[in-house]
Amino acid sequence: MNEAESPNSPESHQYEVTDLLARARARIPGGVNSPVRSFNAVGGDPFFVARGEGAYLIDTNGNRYIDYVQSWGASILGHAHPAIVEAVQRAAADGTSFGASTEREVLLAEAICACVPSVEMVRLVSSGTEAAMTAVRLARGATGREKIVKFSGCYHGHLDALLVAAGSGVATLGLPGSLGVTAGAVADTIVTPYNDIEELGMVFDQYGDSIAAVLVEPIAANMGLVPADPAFLESIRKRCDAHGSLLVLDEVITGFRVGPAGAQGILGLRPDLSIFGKVVGGGLPLAAIGGSQAIMDQLAPNGGVYQAGTLSGNPLATAAGLAALDLLGESAYAALTDTATVLVEGLRTVIGDAGLSVQVPRVQTLAGLFFSADPVTDYEAAQAVDHERYAAFFRGMLRRGVYIAPSGYETLFPSLMHGGNEIEATLAAAGETAREIADEIS
Repeated sequence: MNEAESPNSPESHQYEVTDLLARARARIPGGVNSPVRSFNAVGGDPFFVARGEGAYLIDTNGNRYIDYVQSWGASILGHAHPAIVEAVQRAAADGTSFGASTEREVLLAEAICACVPSVEMVRLVSSGTEAAMTAVRLARGATGREKIVKFSGCYHGHLDALLVAAGSGVATLGLPGSLGVTAGAVADTIVTPYNDIEELGMVFDQYGDSIAAVLVEPIAANMGLVPADPAFLESIRKRCDAHGSLLVLDEVITGFRVGPAGAQGILGLRPDLSIFGKVVGGGLPLAAIGGSQAIMDQLAPNGGVYQAGTLSGNPLATAAGLAALDLLGESAYAALTDTATVLVEGLRTVIGDAGLSVQVPRVQTLAGLFFSADPVTDYEAAQAVDHERYAAFFRGMLRRGVYIAPSGYETLFPSLMHGGNEIEATLAAAGETAREIADEIS
């Protein structure tokens, strides 16, 4: 049976939770190593992945799913792409970790700088959280200031100072922040609404000369997909310039996903610092922070801002990252944008035709899904959408062999391996699921 011809009825994608889940819960908190994987936000028990093939995941019971999570956007080329696999295998044959510099670290840094005009120097790390942590410390060290501004619903990893009014998994679990984060840890963090220029102005009027940096997702993708108003981003840049604060763009999701220069390339925005992750590591644990030489040179050993990591610039991850970037030319982004466009327009049609109110935003290669009559422009609006309906939609799609994010605060990530057959099967499943939900409502 061809992949695209796999059964698409609810009965064909049922799975039993074996003792694997019980064993996981006995030894791993919640049975998962990242909270959103628990399916707590959508109901039911999570499956366990056996392997991935292009646009598909195969679970330990042999069920196949068209996958729109794609390692939360990291696998832009699809799962187990031959070029990535070959690059990692070749690198592994020479050794998996050295704690010393390798040529591929230099090559990847050069590749990032060549793609992103605002980046003159790069420091490689192992995760987006680590990159955000480094950005905060570097901004404070470079400016001699303490306060950081972030926006409600933007998620910059799980470092204490930024785990305030975060989106993503924190929003999924309904937590205001996290236990264990002290008042002192967030005392210098200022939170203001996303896309709200007036509130941003009030923050700078009051605290401007003590603000080290403003961190923002230029395309918010951790409260669902919420595009930024260009005037909002322009206002941040102007305020930072006027007060000597640094603008830090969190491009962990958007970097090398929406275009070769990330969101900043599309929006014409020049940050002081950028953080990258996911795609830049080719699906392996790697992230990066980059900016001007003047700022980046303040990191140790050149400067007094300390940062270190045993696995930073890991040879397997740099090999995967270089292989991924080598395949991501303009034609690849154009093709992926076309795929995302067809997916989004199709979802709007089939869900709307079932009589359900839905918003399906798209920015370049990213897609969102909100069950709401009104567009979502900030975190408050994202919290107000019908998350119970999203959960029902998730479960119906999973039964029909389509895996979307197990949280309404996440994003859909089509890959370059999602072809016409996969999109057609997805829309058929979405139409059936939407009609099923509509019938239950009536």
